[in-house]
Order: sequence, then C-alpha cells, then structure tokens
Amino acid sequence: MICFDQVSKRYGAHQALSDISFTVPQGQVLGLLGQNGAGKSTAMNILTGCLAPSSGSVSIGGFDVMMNPREAKRLIGYLPEQAPLYDEMTVRSYLQFTCELKEVEKGAIGPHIEKIAARTGILDVLPRKIGNLSKGYRQRVGFAQALCGSPEVIILDEPTVGLDPRQTSEIRALVKSLAGEHTVLFSSHILSEVQSLCDRIIILHHGKIICDSAMNALHEGERKLRAVIACGEGPLLPALRTLKSVSRVEVERGGEPGLTQVVLTVNGNAPAERELFTLLSGLQYPLLRLSPLEDSLEEIFLRATGTP
Repeated sequence: MICFDQVSKRYGAHQALSDISFTVPQGQVLGLLGQNGAGKSTAMNILTGCLAPSSGSVSIGGFDVMMNPREAKRLIGYLPEQAPLYDEMTVRSYLQFTCELKEVEKGAIGPHIEKIAARTGILDVLPRKIGNLSKGYRQRVGFAQALCGSPEVIILDEPTVGLDPRQTSEIRALVKSLAGEHTVLFSSHILSEVQSLCDRIIILHHGKIICDSAMNALHEGERKLRAVIACGEGPLLPALRTLKSVSRVEVERGGEPGLTQVVLTVNGNAPAERELFTLLSGLQYPLLRLSPLEDSLEEIFLRATGTP
C-alpha cells in the first residue's frame, strides 16, 4: 500500500534521510520511531506530498506521490501533531468542508459525517464552534477529518500528545479500531503506546533505517529468564555461568536476604530451564521462582540507537 523506494532528502548541507526503502502492506499498523531529528517528520511530509524527496520515490496504492498527487492524496488521511482546525467554524461545517476537499459525493456527505462523528465520539459537539472545544475534543475533530472520505491510509503524528489519561485511552482505542480496515502509519514518543498498537516498527536514526521488525519478532534470537534462588551470590554465580545455553548472567539487587535474583540471557530456544533445574538440583540450591522476561520496546529502542 505504501512504498518508499531509495528515498533521500537533503536540506542544504544536512542529510535528513539517506536512501531509505520500505513497504507497508494493506491493513498493517506501522510504528515509525526515532529520536528528535531522526527523519520521522521528513518521511511523513514526503509521504503526504508536502515535501519532494531529493532522490527516490514514494507511492501509495501504486500512485507516485509526486507524479500522480491527486490520485495518491485521495488515499490519505493525515492527522499532524497540531491538528489543522479552523476555530471560527463549527465542527459540522469543518467536516463538510473537509469532505468536499476529499471529493465525497455531495449527497453522501451528511450521512458520512454522522458516521465519522459517531466513531470518534463527537456527535454532541457537531453544532459547536471548534474554538470553544477542549483539547480532547479538538484532537477528536482532527482525527475525524483524517477519516473523511474513508481513506485507505491513515497517517498519525503524535495523536495523543497533550491529552489526559482518559482521552489518551480513548484515542488509542480508536487507533486500534482502524487496524485491518486501514493501513496506519503511526508516530509517537510514547513507546509503550507503540508497543500496544502496532504490528511492526521501523526505527530511524540519523536519517537511516536501523531496525525494521514485526513486533512479535523483536525478541527472536535470544530470550530472558528471571530466577529467584535460595543461595548467596558467591557460590551461585560461577555455577550459573557454566550453563551452555546461557550467554549472560545479571544479578538484580534489592532482593530478600539469603536469596539471589538473577536474569539469564538464553540463546534462542536452547533448553535453559532443564539445564538450570539439573544444575540447582545437583547443588541443592532451591529454585523459588522462574519466569520469562521480555525487554520493553524502550530498552530495544535505546539499544538500537546506542543511547546510554
């Protein structure tokens, strides 16, 4: 549905994007991550046709964004970080204006607005002026304009920024409801949000893609176990380091006296649990708890970008 083909963008001496290529299939929710200045906004602006790439091409639904802008933009709904609202308009008149821009058939605009308003929870404020709305309702109206015309691709740039916890939860639920029905490109600094909403992530760093992975594949290659063992560190740690399936042993401080809590990094699907049980049984060290442990997306992101 979305295709970046060797896209680069230069601003004078600054290289914002360097030869990035990726595709997003129909119905996927993709999280675009990166530190400030990594190139996320540049990529989004090129995708929406607001910027031209210095080289390479971007297409949506087979239409080149630069060569066939009208056809490509018909397929896009875009909610930037600052929603493009007109404070002097009512919500209904603003959505009608947006539908006209999206070339929705005149006779279908009324029912279309009602449907979108119900989905985004703004039916009660349709007659009100946008300038009188709260931050949460303004963000919902911005979301509603992105859905006008039923675009196949929805682009969301920090859609929950500045919202309170309840409003954030409601917007997240709305994003989840788009999965499968729309292709979604989603950018957020809240990594837990990305982890819960996205099927796949791309991490940009200094204008280059350093990670492109399905969410369920991020932990492939190694896994972690947390073990609580009734034994002191001194005799235990050398023994744990002899396990063939374990590549790293880390002690977690602050546990109960007389117990050692460790995190074991395991090589793939190696039988670490069996080796651990055998070792501790032979040493007569009671294993009190053993549980799988996954890195958070934040830890993966910081490791990928080399951030201490």
